[in-house]
Amino acid sequence: MISRRRLALAAALPALMKTQAQTQPPYKGPLARFSGQVKDSDFDSLEYSLLRYKEMPRRLGFQATDRKSAEAWQKKLRAKVTELVGGFPQQRTPLQPRILETKDFPGYTRETVIFTSRPGLEVFGYLMIPKGKVKPMPAVISIPGHGFGVNDISGIDDKGNERTVKGPYSYDYALQIVENGMAALAIEPLGFGCRRDAAARSKNGGTSSCQPSAGAALLFGETMVGWRVWDIIRSVDYLETRKEFDPKRIGLMGISGGGTCTVFGAALEPRISAAFVSGYLNTFRDSILSLSHCIDNYVPGILQWCEQYDVAGLIAPRPLFCESGVKDPIFPINAFKESFANVSKVYEAFGAQDRIGHEIHPGAHVFSGKQGLPFLAKHLKA
Repeated sequence: MISRRRLALAAALPALMKTQAQTQPPYKGPLARFSGQVKDSDFDSLEYSLLRYKEMPRRLGFQATDRKSAEAWQKKLRAKVTELVGGFPQQRTPLQPRILETKDFPGYTRETVIFTSRPGLEVFGYLMIPKGKVKPMPAVISIPGHGFGVNDISGIDDKGNERTVKGPYSYDYALQIVENGMAALAIEPLGFGCRRDAAARSKNGGTSSCQPSAGAALLFGETMVGWRVWDIIRSVDYLETRKEFDPKRIGLMGISGGGTCTVFGAALEPRISAAFVSGYLNTFRDSILSLSHCIDNYVPGILQWCEQYDVAGLIAPRPLFCESGVKDPIFPINAFKESFANVSKVYEAFGAQDRIGHEIHPGAHVFSGKQGLPFLAKHLKA
């Protein structure tokens, strides 16, 4: 039998524990007792990473002062970055393209297309072609960021319905390309939408399979960046088979993870005539080194050779526009400014200052396009 005293103690225990919790300072770890004897920074993972960053040689950072030396630098760095992302297949497998469906909309038609990127891997996308435009016309390969995949930029909501109002975050920029008089080939990045694994497809449409697939690429000595850039290269191959498009006027654009694809894709594929990067241009130091990002952003060893702005410099002297939001929490605005200034130095060496532009918009990690889309149209429709 439980005594009255024990019952009273049991009843009082929760209040006693609450009082103790209120009076005791929160536990701050085992080193808190040794304040004054140790420095927290000596145990800080980020502080250590930033210390190591300062030691990185970045052997192929841009130092050229004229076009000839800049071209020689690009040749060396392009080869090195290609190696770092894991290289590309030596042979192009037949595209075997198919148009699964054609839908008619006011002002444009939309084809649902698939083609083979490499053995065992298909690319899915929407090809949107404006009506009444002179052919061959320019076309822009469009890559979405993290989210619901290619539908996010193509006017389709998360239920598969046609949107009547442009959606948030990316604001259907593939459709905006069409509204600016160019065709848009919006492709599904590997790991999103219909290019996810079965486990991700069993969950909601915004669940990606980036982590296991990007991790698999690393286990193979390759990268998700390399895999996605190869899809872009094959997308150029596909557009070149279509007589409606001018192969010398193919653009590339994307936001966030799509911006990663755009920087590396335009840097490594010279057939890209112009590029528009939204919500990505930054320093590796201030973005993916210092903040939590998806593993699909990482290229092992790249800081031994260059910074992100050096990779973007490989696009010069082809037209490049970059935008970023003042309130972007994952690609800090000051690092965007620093990176853009460094990319601009490459364009100066080429005498191509008129081919690079930027916009700093008041938003967060969202697409603007206010200045970028007219810039892209100006250089691709000329």
